[in-house]
Amino acid sequence: MCSLLHMPTNLALDDKLLNEALRLGGHATKKATVTEALQEYIQRRKQLGILELFGTIDYDPDYDYKKARRRR
Repeated sequence: MCSLLHMPTNLALDDKLLNEALRLGGHATKKATVTEALQEYIQRRKQLGILELFGTIDYDPDYDYKKARRRR
């Protein structure tokens, strides 16, 4: 993974949470555990944003997707 901004960061993390995440994730290091946790957090937030779009997009009720497939 390439990062434009890379700097050491010191965080006061809950040891119980970090150890459980380390055990469940099967990672070799705390860094790998935190990195994956952040990736999953970001992915989840993006998914929630997509869910908010449901019901907001207009569609053409007369559109025939089967007919559109036959044109190819």
